[in-house]
Amino acid sequence: MSDVFVPRVGGILSADIAVPEHEREMRFYSHVLSTGENPLWREDLMNNLGMPVIGLGASSPEYAHLPLHWMPHIQVADVAASVERALALEGRELMHGKDDDGTSQWAVLLDPNGAAFGIMPVVSAEAISPPEGVASPDAAERVGCIPWLDLTVSNASATRDFYRQVVGWSAQDVEMEDAGERYADYNMLGADGSPAAGICHARGVNLGLPTIWMIYLPVGDLAESLRRVREEGGKVIKETQGADGNLACAVIEDPVGACLALVPG
Repeated sequence: MSDVFVPRVGGILSADIAVPEHEREMRFYSHVLSTGENPLWREDLMNNLGMPVIGLGASSPEYAHLPLHWMPHIQVADVAASVERALALEGRELMHGKDDDGTSQWAVLLDPNGAAFGIMPVVSAEAISPPEGVASPDAAERVGCIPWLDLTVSNASATRDFYRQVVGWSAQDVEMEDAGERYADYNMLGADGSPAAGICHARGVNLGLPTIWMIYLPVGDLAESLRRVREEGGKVIKETQGADGNLACAVIEDPVGACLALVPG
């Protein structure tokens, strides 16, 4: 992403999850994310600017029907219209928040693959500015954020088309190769033309990944974060090295089974 804090159709604003064993989960994430000399996340899971980018709630009867994985909140032009298009394209509505006059404010949806995501109106710049007294980050500053998310599915082309219609993303082919065969995954572009997310075929480098929206979170010391994942009862599912041979990304599973990816901050 170019800047996760820019309001735009198709922009990823935040992500949340409702979990059992909430106290244990808070300990897990606060320990795993707060690595490095200058951590990008605080113990309360605010980022280093004091902004609520990720939310970890406790399971309750109200949220019992939600799947146990991180759900990104995606900005759309019209929540009600997006819900209507999702239902017409074999998606499902899990929750739908409306104000007193019936205007849609947000919704939680499942795509035809069963991947959950939230939608909300495009926010104002003031609503996502850093807290009072904290300077806005410049392009060079390391900030706790959601720099990327992607979805791995068996039918990436159909899924691409679903999100183009529901979210308003456009698509850009990303050339891939598996066992000598070339194919395309997709970068999904926000209204400003910047990549916001990826939709990938379940093959090649993405084989074996769960069919969820995988959020990526940066950490100050990736190797230390992975050590803490194991120490706190999580699992490291997959590690990926970059072209320089250094660890570039790791998919992890937390103690209650929710997955996400960690990358160097």
